[in-house]
Amino acid sequence: MKLLSNIQQEDPRFQALIEQIRNAESLTSVILATFRLVFALGIKIVETELTERAQRPTDWPNCPKCGTRIHSKGLLPRSVMSILGEISWKRRVGRCPNRCHIEQIVPLDNQLGICPYQPASEELSHIACLLAVFVPYETAAVILRQILPIQLGAMTIWTWVQQYGATARIKLMRELDDLKQGITPILEAMNESILQLPLIIGADGVHAPFRPFRGSPCGKIVWREIKVGILARLGQRIKRNGDTVPKLEQRRLVATLGNIDVFRPQLWLEALRQGVLDTETVVWVSDGGRGFWNLFTACFASFSIGILDFYHAAQNIWKAAAAWLDGRTITARQWFAEARHELRHGSVTTILRRINSALLTENLSEDTRRILSNVHEYLNTHREHVDYSRFKEQMGLPIGSGVVESACKWLIQQRFKGVGMRWSEAGFENLLHLRLAWVNGRFDELFFPDSPSPN
Repeated sequence: MKLLSNIQQEDPRFQALIEQIRNAESLTSVILATFRLVFALGIKIVETELTERAQRPTDWPNCPKCGTRIHSKGLLPRSVMSILGEISWKRRVGRCPNRCHIEQIVPLDNQLGICPYQPASEELSHIACLLAVFVPYETAAVILRQILPIQLGAMTIWTWVQQYGATARIKLMRELDDLKQGITPILEAMNESILQLPLIIGADGVHAPFRPFRGSPCGKIVWREIKVGILARLGQRIKRNGDTVPKLEQRRLVATLGNIDVFRPQLWLEALRQGVLDTETVVWVSDGGRGFWNLFTACFASFSIGILDFYHAAQNIWKAAAAWLDGRTITARQWFAEARHELRHGSVTTILRRINSALLTENLSEDTRRILSNVHEYLNTHREHVDYSRFKEQMGLPIGSGVVESACKWLIQQRFKGVGMRWSEAGFENLLHLRLAWVNGRFDELFFPDSPSPN
């Protein structure tokens, strides 16, 4: 308590806070009272430091218009909201003695990296945007008010998300422009052991709810597809029972509201950053969407293994069985079970032969014949992508697109498809880019570009 007495003597403002600590009975009460004192002490320390810096000699520049040396107008107040609370201090402000129409010159603000009219410090917007990445804006504001001595509204957090989300989008556009000019991105830092692992690349689509009219929440929901891609290194981990199971390392996500032509360069950019051209084993996993397989053909087919999602392929085989043998019958289920087993452990050639036999059946309806023909063409097109026994047993590769589907659920569904949510295009994309920055380990650099990211 001697330390508290010294603090109380130095500044009477802390007397009430110290008395709360002394009078607290439970451990929780002592900790909470001390928590408030720590914030108050932090504000005092920062304000004292800023006041000391403001007293130092100022090297005034010349007026950018007339060239006359800027003159000081004296010390003027400034305040900024921070994670400690509101911080206030005075600093020297200068103007041109010839009254040129220029902004006020504030050297200390420039040294501190503070912009004119900036209401809050970077670390506060950083933690607020981080909360908004995971929870709705109102919830983020409530959490901040619970843990910090500040009053921050949901609209303020929304504004910061738009600001820093737009920064992330601009950064991406510049990288894509560089890629068009033949400037490849720098390989992302990773351990050599991770770089030697197979690189799994997958893509899928997921829908999100949007407003039908710009600037208005009225009207019926419009569902729009979001293209999502995942790139990850396929490692292993040992469970407690000794079993070895797959483990994803260096997971990176790509997503866009645009079509496949907008999605393709973004996925290729991230693939280059993840060392796709220097990796021995590259694997593409996707369902049967034509757009994604056209992307695979254009970007990855020449040096990677393509795997059609097993469950999607099996679903199409069931369509053939249901159309030909009536899906309500035991015969259809038995035929499908045998074909599914052959698909997983045997050869697709056997299944194609069975479908050909079915097409020779007399009195097939046009719809049934069309479905059987489509499934046959589908499997034949992906003949090289459904060798599941080799993929799984010999190479240890995934045969399902679960890694992509889980990425879609986390990235889009958990945050953008809450009850009553409907998004504007700009609001959706700005928040999406912040979520991508977080999962990709590039969130902190949006707020502190001069500091290395801890991720």
